[in-house]
Amino acid sequence: MNDASKTAERKSLRFPTAFTILFGLIILVAALTWIIPAGQYQRIHNAALDRDVPVAGTYQVTEPNPQGIFDIIMAPIGGLYDPATNQANAIDVALFVLIIGGFIGVVAASGAIDAGIASSMRALKGREKWMIPVLMAVFAFGGTTYGMAEETLAFYVLLLPIMIAAGYDAVTAVAIILLGAGVGVLGSTVNAFATVIASDAAGVPFTQGIVLRFVILGLTWLACVIYVMRYAERVRADPKQSLVYDRKEENEAHFLSAHQDVAREFTTLHKIVLAIFGLTFVVMIWGVLKGGWWMGEMSGLFLASAILVGVISRPGEEKFVDAFLNGARDLLGVALIIGLARGIVVVMDAGKITDTILHWAEVSVSGLSEIVFINVIYWIEVLLSFFVPSSSGLAVLSMPIMAPVADFASVGRDLVVTAYQSANGLVNLINPTFAVVMGALAIGRVPYERWLRFVWPLLVILTVIIMASLSVATMIA
Repeated sequence: MNDASKTAERKSLRFPTAFTILFGLIILVAALTWIIPAGQYQRIHNAALDRDVPVAGTYQVTEPNPQGIFDIIMAPIGGLYDPATNQANAIDVALFVLIIGGFIGVVAASGAIDAGIASSMRALKGREKWMIPVLMAVFAFGGTTYGMAEETLAFYVLLLPIMIAAGYDAVTAVAIILLGAGVGVLGSTVNAFATVIASDAAGVPFTQGIVLRFVILGLTWLACVIYVMRYAERVRADPKQSLVYDRKEENEAHFLSAHQDVAREFTTLHKIVLAIFGLTFVVMIWGVLKGGWWMGEMSGLFLASAILVGVISRPGEEKFVDAFLNGARDLLGVALIIGLARGIVVVMDAGKITDTILHWAEVSVSGLSEIVFINVIYWIEVLLSFFVPSSSGLAVLSMPIMAPVADFASVGRDLVVTAYQSANGLVNLINPTFAVVMGALAIGRVPYERWLRFVWPLLVILTVIIMASLSVATMIA
């Protein structure tokens, strides 16, 4: 097979993007409105959730309202904003995503993140073993606060030469970053692109269930650190234990010859910028808990913090605006995915099949205990994550269905949110449809099948931790 045919084959096997999958689901759901019987529950106002919730056992068949081509085209628009009723759907969430993207862009443009990590590396030079927990904690912080993913790709070129020169291998370097940030997303606490969006779609404050998420974050991070450190020390003691030992000389020649020492100075300015970065998330939590804040106020907070960082770092008006717009532009796809995914719910609601599906779910879980229910939800989210790797897309797609089902099973909606984010974070450590995974492995020159061989025992450990945590939390809720 020649190179051209190989390239053509790779293109033909390429997995569709989240946009294509979600729009395809809109078409599928619209078709189902012609097949699935229309129905509706009676609803009562739930003061704790501040919304109407379905009452178990009150489902009745109603007049159908099948959705056509025009409804399909309008679904993504209605997902953001319903022009018929002048009701905002997900437009506030999409705006929040764009503003937090601008904030992250301004912080990144200041050089504070790069300088902070480079400083940690220099401080631990000669004690590279302890770089593993320190750096995995740094990347986990980025994952749990703002879903750090694509931003990590810049750090592989920096870390790979250092770890290889210290006697480790490329798998170790890739694991530090990919698992570090990945476990942070898995244990998201205030991640706007997972926890906040999912909680909003589920109708609960994102701070509800945050203690459990901290527990999962801490336990899974510790498991990852121990796992990576044990592997790294085995490789250092015996290079033949490396999963990429056959590429050792090739990798050393590639990474070490191309390595240039990074001499980024970690200035007082950088420290102040990172302090503002962390404090912004603390204020956000306080505002939600004590001030009754939601998307509008949180958007204003991140906008104000971005301006404050700009004033302190003084990049100039033009560079500040460029940094903010570039950061927002990086997350434009996420904002559009939110509207597209919410459009699926719009079609289901308009076609009057949402309550029918809820009724089927109510019947299917009626005999399940709370513990079995939450673990079934976890595995459903694992399966969905392979097809919809976008954390925000999956949140808006699944939470409007899964959260009300939890009411029938007497399980807290916050537990369903935690099950979703843990499942999505776990799958995205290996998901071949997730660009960050494939990009990281390509930069590190680690074949995908060897990454699977390295990580599969850890996935089992993480799954046990997650399921045990969800089960215990359900019992004591």
